[in-house]
Amino acid sequence: MKLKKLTSVLLASAMVFSMAACGSGDSGKEASDEGASEAITSIDQLEGKTIGVQTGTTGDIYVTDEFGEDSVERYNKGFEAVQALQQGKIDAVIIDNEPAQVFVSENEGLKILDEAYTEEEYAIAVSKDNTELTEQLNEALQALKDDGTFDAIFDYYISGEGEAYTIDESVERDGQLVMATNAEFPPYEFHESVDGEDKIMGVDADVARAICDYLGKDLVIEDMQFNSIITAVQSGKADVGFAGMTVTEDRLKSVDFSDTYCTARQVVIVKE
Repeated sequence: MKLKKLTSVLLASAMVFSMAACGSGDSGKEASDEGASEAITSIDQLEGKTIGVQTGTTGDIYVTDEFGEDSVERYNKGFEAVQALQQGKIDAVIIDNEPAQVFVSENEGLKILDEAYTEEEYAIAVSKDNTELTEQLNEALQALKDDGTFDAIFDYYISGEGEAYTIDESVERDGQLVMATNAEFPPYEFHESVDGEDKIMGVDADVARAICDYLGKDLVIEDMQFNSIITAVQSGKADVGFAGMTVTEDRLKSVDFSDTYCTARQVVIVKE
């Protein structure tokens, strides 16, 4: 699937939701008067502005730490923050680069600042009680990198090259791997109609499918709010948290992580 096709599918489905924010939008914060008249062209200009983030993400954490609670407007889904920016309710959105590229490509009048807000690493969250699974995941990730599967999945979703990952039906399976995710984070995880059936697709979903082929497991994907994923892994409701999740010191207090599988960055979306 080309990235252009991906964005069209995602944003068409997004429009069925209310244009109102579903996060903490009831707080009454509004875009600053200055932001309404002066275009933001650098990160230095974010001081005193109202910044939209997805609840529980590292963007949420970083913005709150740097600019304070009063500067943050939280949303359950990234596209809701982007909609609020378009409507003039906030001054900027801080979100991961790849989803930002998707949202900006399909929404006129928005741009991404050239300077990255932060750089970070994605990994798979695992219960601290399941070191065996962490080792198995690391072995599988390395094997997928070595045989080119990993690069092929990224090329398909990021560059629009090649084909989506195909599950190996010849693999003998024993048990299942339950993956907790938040399927509102294109191109890493998102809903798509495949042969008339709603499926969760994306980089993380296909990497998880490839891992399950390697381990001989059936994959079960549970879609939930992003800030519920760590709890699901801790409680045993899910085996892994796989959702473009950044390794942070705070999260390491609750779960372990696999080896890093992707280096990413947080960027700033503003009006042109």
